[in-house]
Amino acid sequence: MNIQSETIHPSRVVVQTAAPATISPWQTFYWCVRRELWENRSVYLAPLGVAAVFLLGFLISLTRLPAKIRGLSGLDAVHYHDAIAVPYDMAAGLMMLIGIVVSVFYCADALYGERRDRSILFWKSLPVSDTTTVLAKASVPFVIVPAIVSATAIAMHLIMLLLSSVVLAASGVSVVTLWTQLSVFQMALLMIYHIATAHALWPMPVYSWILLVSGWARRAVILWAVLPVIAIAGIEAIAFQSWHFAELVGSRLIGGGATNVVQSPDHMFPTNPMVHPTPFHFLMAPGLWGGLLVTAIFLALAIRMRRYRAPI
Repeated sequence: MNIQSETIHPSRVVVQTAAPATISPWQTFYWCVRRELWENRSVYLAPLGVAAVFLLGFLISLTRLPAKIRGLSGLDAVHYHDAIAVPYDMAAGLMMLIGIVVSVFYCADALYGERRDRSILFWKSLPVSDTTTVLAKASVPFVIVPAIVSATAIAMHLIMLLLSSVVLAASGVSVVTLWTQLSVFQMALLMIYHIATAHALWPMPVYSWILLVSGWARRAVILWAVLPVIAIAGIEAIAFQSWHFAELVGSRLIGGGATNVVQSPDHMFPTNPMVHPTPFHFLMAPGLWGGLLVTAIFLALAIRMRRYRAPI
Protein backbone atom coordinates (compact mmCIF):
# COMPACT_ATOMS: atom_id res chain seq x y z
CA MET A 1 0.00 0.00 0.00
CA ASN A 2 1.60 3.16 -1.17
CA ILE A 3 0.86 6.40 0.63
CA GLN A 4 1.82 9.49 -1.30
CA SER A 5 2.14 12.79 0.46
CA GLU A 6 1.84 16.08 -1.29
CA THR A 7 3.39 19.21 -0.03
CA ILE A 8 1.29 22.29 -0.49
CA HIS A 9 3.26 25.42 -1.12
CA PRO A 10 2.21 28.36 1.09
CA SER A 11 1.70 30.55 -1.95
CA ARG A 12 -1.08 28.25 -3.14
CA VAL A 13 -3.13 28.55 0.06
CA VAL A 14 -6.14 30.79 -0.51
CA VAL A 15 -7.68 32.22 2.62
CA GLN A 16 -11.30 33.24 2.19
CA THR A 17 -12.64 35.83 4.59
CA ALA A 18 -16.17 37.09 4.69
CA ALA A 19 -16.45 40.74 3.82
CA PRO A 20 -18.01 42.77 6.61
CA ALA A 21 -21.61 43.70 5.92
CA THR A 22 -22.04 47.39 5.28
CA ILE A 23 -25.08 49.19 6.61
CA SER A 24 -26.10 52.39 4.92
CA PRO A 25 -26.66 55.53 7.02
CA TRP A 26 -30.36 55.45 6.15
CA GLN A 27 -30.67 51.89 7.49
CA THR A 28 -28.93 52.92 10.68
CA PHE A 29 -31.24 55.89 11.03
CA TYR A 30 -34.28 53.69 10.35
CA TRP A 31 -33.35 51.21 13.08
CA CYS A 32 -32.66 54.06 15.50
CA VAL A 33 -36.19 55.32 14.91
CA ARG A 34 -37.53 51.78 15.37
CA ARG A 35 -35.67 51.63 18.66
CA GLU A 36 -37.38 54.82 19.83
CA LEU A 37 -40.80 53.36 19.05
CA TRP A 38 -39.93 50.11 20.83
CA GLU A 39 -38.81 51.94 23.96
CA ASN A 40 -41.55 54.60 23.93
CA ARG A 41 -44.80 52.85 23.14
CA SER A 42 -46.78 55.77 24.54
CA VAL A 43 -45.97 57.59 21.29
CA TYR A 44 -48.70 55.58 19.56
CA LEU A 45 -50.59 54.02 22.48
CA ALA A 46 -51.61 57.37 23.98
CA PRO A 47 -53.35 58.67 20.80
CA LEU A 48 -55.01 55.29 20.27
CA GLY A 49 -56.24 55.18 23.87
CA VAL A 50 -57.65 58.71 23.74
CA ALA A 51 -59.28 57.95 20.39
CA ALA A 52 -60.95 54.83 21.83
CA VAL A 53 -62.37 56.79 24.78
CA PHE A 54 -63.65 59.53 22.47
CA LEU A 55 -65.30 57.01 20.14
CA LEU A 56 -67.03 55.40 23.12
CA GLY A 57 -68.48 58.78 24.10
CA PHE A 58 -69.46 59.47 20.50
CA LEU A 59 -71.20 56.11 20.29
CA ILE A 60 -73.30 56.98 23.33
CA SER A 61 -74.17 60.38 21.86
CA LEU A 62 -75.52 58.75 18.67
CA THR A 63 -78.79 58.03 20.44
CA ARG A 64 -79.68 61.70 19.91
CA LEU A 65 -78.44 61.90 16.33
CA PRO A 66 -81.68 60.99 14.44
CA ALA A 67 -83.68 63.65 16.28
CA LYS A 68 -80.91 66.18 15.70
CA ILE A 69 -80.79 65.46 11.95
CA ARG A 70 -84.56 65.83 11.67
CA GLY A 71 -84.32 69.20 13.39
CA LEU A 72 -81.74 70.40 10.88
CA SER A 73 -83.80 69.62 7.80
CA GLY A 74 -84.70 73.27 7.16
CA LEU A 75 -81.15 74.66 7.34
CA ASP A 76 -79.03 75.57 4.36
CA ALA A 77 -75.95 73.57 3.42
CA VAL A 78 -73.41 75.74 5.29
CA HIS A 79 -75.29 75.80 8.60
CA TYR A 80 -76.16 72.11 8.25
CA HIS A 81 -72.47 71.26 7.89
CA ASP A 82 -71.51 73.45 10.84
CA ALA A 83 -74.11 71.76 13.03
CA ILE A 84 -73.12 68.16 12.29
CA ALA A 85 -69.34 68.70 12.00
CA VAL A 86 -68.82 69.65 15.66
CA PRO A 87 -67.90 66.11 16.87
CA TYR A 88 -65.51 65.69 13.94
CA ASP A 89 -63.80 68.99 14.76
CA MET A 90 -63.59 67.94 18.40
CA ALA A 91 -61.98 64.64 17.42
CA ALA A 92 -59.36 66.37 15.28
CA GLY A 93 -58.66 68.99 17.93
CA LEU A 94 -58.30 66.35 20.62
CA MET A 95 -55.78 64.43 18.52
CA MET A 96 -53.77 67.60 17.94
CA LEU A 97 -53.74 68.30 21.68
CA ILE A 98 -52.63 64.78 22.60
CA GLY A 99 -49.93 65.05 19.94
CA ILE A 100 -48.51 68.14 21.67
CA VAL A 101 -48.58 66.44 25.08
CA VAL A 102 -46.93 63.26 23.79
CA SER A 103 -44.22 65.24 21.97
CA VAL A 104 -43.37 67.37 25.00
CA PHE A 105 -43.05 64.43 27.39
CA TYR A 106 -41.14 62.36 24.84
CA CYS A 107 -38.60 65.13 24.25
CA ALA A 108 -38.18 65.61 27.99
CA ASP A 109 -37.20 61.95 28.43
CA ALA A 110 -35.44 61.31 25.11
CA LEU A 111 -31.84 62.04 26.18
CA TYR A 112 -32.41 62.16 29.92
CA GLY A 113 -33.85 58.65 30.19
CA GLU A 114 -30.86 56.88 28.65
CA ARG A 115 -28.51 58.71 31.04
CA ARG A 116 -30.71 57.94 34.03
CA ASP A 117 -30.85 54.17 33.43
CA ARG A 118 -27.24 54.16 32.09
CA SER A 119 -28.30 52.46 28.87
CA ILE A 120 -26.35 55.20 27.09
CA LEU A 121 -23.19 53.20 27.85
CA PHE A 122 -24.54 50.31 25.79
CA TRP A 123 -25.82 52.47 22.94
CA LYS A 124 -22.52 54.34 22.73
CA SER A 125 -20.71 51.03 22.30
CA LEU A 126 -22.55 50.48 19.03
CA PRO A 127 -21.28 51.95 15.75
CA VAL A 128 -23.95 54.64 15.71
CA SER A 129 -22.98 58.30 15.81
CA ASP A 130 -24.43 60.82 18.23
CA THR A 131 -25.72 62.80 15.25
CA THR A 132 -27.75 59.84 13.98
CA THR A 133 -29.10 59.11 17.46
CA VAL A 134 -30.19 62.68 18.19
CA LEU A 135 -31.73 63.16 14.75
CA ALA A 136 -33.63 59.89 15.13
CA LYS A 137 -34.99 61.09 18.46
CA ALA A 138 -35.90 64.47 16.96
CA SER A 139 -37.78 62.77 14.12
CA VAL A 140 -40.32 61.43 16.62
CA PRO A 141 -41.93 64.81 17.50
CA PHE A 142 -41.11 66.23 14.06
CA VAL A 143 -42.49 63.41 11.89
CA ILE A 144 -43.67 60.28 13.71
CA VAL A 145 -46.12 61.84 16.18
CA PRO A 146 -47.76 64.13 13.56
CA ALA A 147 -48.14 61.13 11.22
CA ILE A 148 -49.69 58.99 13.97
CA VAL A 149 -52.01 61.81 15.03
CA SER A 150 -53.13 62.43 11.45
CA ALA A 151 -53.76 58.75 10.72
CA THR A 152 -55.64 58.27 14.00
CA ALA A 153 -57.84 61.32 13.43
CA ILE A 154 -58.69 60.23 9.88
CA ALA A 155 -59.57 56.74 11.10
CA MET A 156 -61.76 58.29 13.82
CA HIS A 157 -63.62 60.40 11.25
CA LEU A 158 -64.31 57.38 9.08
CA ILE A 159 -65.51 55.28 12.03
CA MET A 160 -67.70 58.13 13.26
CA LEU A 161 -69.24 58.57 9.82
CA LEU A 162 -69.94 54.85 9.46
CA LEU A 163 -71.47 54.61 12.94
CA SER A 164 -73.64 57.66 12.24
CA SER A 165 -74.80 56.16 8.96
CA VAL A 166 -75.78 52.88 10.63
CA VAL A 167 -77.75 54.67 13.34
CA LEU A 168 -79.52 56.95 10.87
CA ALA A 169 -80.36 54.08 8.52
CA ALA A 170 -81.73 52.05 11.41
CA SER A 171 -83.91 55.02 12.41
CA GLY A 172 -85.27 55.53 8.89
CA VAL A 173 -83.38 58.78 8.27
CA SER A 174 -81.64 59.30 4.95
CA VAL A 175 -77.85 59.28 5.10
CA VAL A 176 -77.36 60.94 1.72
CA THR A 177 -77.25 64.46 3.11
CA LEU A 178 -74.86 63.42 5.86
CA TRP A 179 -72.35 61.97 3.38
CA THR A 180 -72.81 64.94 1.05
CA GLN A 181 -72.19 67.61 3.67
CA LEU A 182 -69.36 65.86 5.48
CA SER A 183 -66.52 65.76 2.98
CA VAL A 184 -64.27 63.43 4.94
CA PHE A 185 -61.63 63.40 2.21
CA GLN A 186 -61.38 67.18 2.11
CA MET A 187 -61.34 67.36 5.90
CA ALA A 188 -58.51 64.81 5.96
CA LEU A 189 -56.41 66.81 3.49
CA LEU A 190 -56.92 70.02 5.46
CA MET A 191 -56.09 68.29 8.71
CA ILE A 192 -52.90 66.71 7.34
CA TYR A 193 -51.81 70.08 6.00
CA HIS A 194 -52.57 71.83 9.28
CA ILE A 195 -50.77 69.23 11.41
CA ALA A 196 -47.73 69.19 9.11
CA THR A 197 -47.38 72.97 9.23
CA ALA A 198 -48.75 74.12 12.60
CA HIS A 199 -47.90 71.06 14.70
CA ALA A 200 -44.75 69.69 13.05
CA LEU A 201 -42.75 72.48 11.40
CA TRP A 202 -43.87 75.43 13.52
CA PRO A 203 -43.11 74.05 17.03
CA MET A 204 -39.73 72.53 16.05
CA PRO A 205 -37.72 75.12 18.05
CA VAL A 206 -39.65 74.30 21.23
CA TYR A 207 -39.22 70.54 20.85
CA SER A 208 -35.52 70.87 20.01
CA TRP A 209 -35.04 73.10 23.08
CA ILE A 210 -36.61 70.44 25.31
CA LEU A 211 -34.36 67.83 23.68
CA LEU A 212 -31.33 69.98 24.48
CA VAL A 213 -32.36 70.38 28.11
CA SER A 214 -33.05 66.63 28.26
CA GLY A 215 -29.41 66.01 27.39
CA TRP A 216 -28.15 68.46 30.02
CA ALA A 217 -30.39 68.25 33.10
CA ARG A 218 -29.75 65.76 35.88
CA ARG A 219 -33.39 65.81 37.03
CA ALA A 220 -36.69 67.68 36.52
CA VAL A 221 -36.25 68.24 32.78
CA ILE A 222 -39.59 70.00 32.29
CA LEU A 223 -38.81 72.39 35.13
CA TRP A 224 -35.39 73.29 33.72
CA ALA A 225 -36.91 73.73 30.25
CA VAL A 226 -39.61 76.09 31.53
CA LEU A 227 -37.55 78.15 34.00
CA PRO A 228 -35.59 80.14 31.36
CA VAL A 229 -38.83 80.98 29.57
CA ILE A 230 -40.39 82.19 32.81
CA ALA A 231 -37.28 84.20 33.71
CA ILE A 232 -37.06 85.93 30.33
CA ALA A 233 -40.81 86.60 30.29
CA GLY A 234 -40.61 88.01 33.81
CA ILE A 235 -37.75 90.35 32.95
CA GLU A 236 -39.61 91.53 29.86
CA ALA A 237 -42.78 92.11 31.85
CA ILE A 238 -40.94 94.16 34.49
CA ALA A 239 -38.79 96.15 32.07
CA PHE A 240 -41.17 96.69 29.16
CA GLN A 241 -44.66 95.76 30.48
CA SER A 242 -45.12 93.27 27.66
CA TRP A 243 -45.35 89.48 27.20
CA HIS A 244 -44.07 89.05 23.66
CA PHE A 245 -41.55 86.30 24.47
CA ALA A 246 -44.04 84.20 26.44
CA GLU A 247 -46.62 84.62 23.68
CA LEU A 248 -44.02 83.65 21.08
CA VAL A 249 -43.08 80.42 22.87
CA GLY A 250 -46.71 79.56 23.61
CA SER A 251 -47.83 80.17 20.04
CA ARG A 252 -44.94 78.07 18.74
CA LEU A 253 -45.90 75.17 20.97
CA ILE A 254 -49.62 75.10 20.15
CA GLY A 255 -49.21 76.01 16.48
CA GLY A 256 -50.67 79.48 16.79
CA GLY A 257 -49.33 82.22 14.58
CA ALA A 258 -48.50 79.86 11.72
CA THR A 259 -49.64 81.83 8.65
CA ASN A 260 -50.75 78.75 6.77
CA VAL A 261 -54.50 79.24 6.27
CA VAL A 262 -57.02 81.90 5.39
CA GLN A 263 -59.84 81.79 7.90
CA SER A 264 -63.15 83.57 8.20
CA PRO A 265 -64.63 84.48 11.59
CA ASP A 266 -67.42 81.91 11.14
CA HIS A 267 -65.11 79.06 10.13
CA MET A 268 -62.04 79.05 12.34
CA PHE A 269 -61.34 75.35 12.68
CA PRO A 270 -58.53 74.19 10.36
CA THR A 271 -60.45 71.15 9.03
CA ASN A 272 -63.48 73.19 7.97
CA PRO A 273 -63.93 73.17 4.16
CA MET A 274 -64.34 76.96 4.28
CA VAL A 275 -60.72 77.28 5.47
CA HIS A 276 -58.27 77.75 2.60
CA PRO A 277 -54.58 76.74 2.92
CA THR A 278 -51.92 79.22 1.85
CA PRO A 279 -48.74 77.12 1.58
CA PHE A 280 -46.82 79.79 -0.32
CA HIS A 281 -47.28 82.37 2.46
CA PHE A 282 -46.35 79.77 5.05
CA LEU A 283 -43.14 78.74 3.26
CA MET A 284 -42.18 82.38 2.75
CA ALA A 285 -42.83 83.37 6.37
CA PRO A 286 -39.66 84.64 8.12
CA GLY A 287 -40.87 83.01 11.33
CA LEU A 288 -40.67 79.57 9.73
CA TRP A 289 -37.06 79.92 8.56
CA GLY A 290 -36.00 81.65 11.75
CA GLY A 291 -37.49 78.76 13.70
CA LEU A 292 -35.68 76.21 11.53
CA LEU A 293 -32.39 78.03 12.15
CA VAL A 294 -32.97 77.98 15.91
CA THR A 295 -33.90 74.29 15.64
CA ALA A 296 -30.61 73.51 13.85
CA ILE A 297 -28.63 75.31 16.58
CA PHE A 298 -30.41 73.51 19.42
CA LEU A 299 -30.00 70.12 17.75
CA ALA A 300 -26.29 70.75 17.15
CA LEU A 301 -25.88 71.59 20.83
CA ALA A 302 -27.87 68.50 21.81
CA ILE A 303 -25.57 66.32 19.67
CA ARG A 304 -22.51 67.81 21.37
CA MET A 305 -24.16 67.44 24.77
CA ARG A 306 -24.82 63.73 24.22
CA ARG A 307 -21.24 63.21 23.07
CA TYR A 308 -19.70 64.46 26.33
CA ARG A 309 -22.46 64.12 28.93
CA ALA A 310 -21.91 61.29 31.41
CA PRO A 311 -24.61 59.00 32.82
CA ILE A 312 -26.42 60.20 35.92
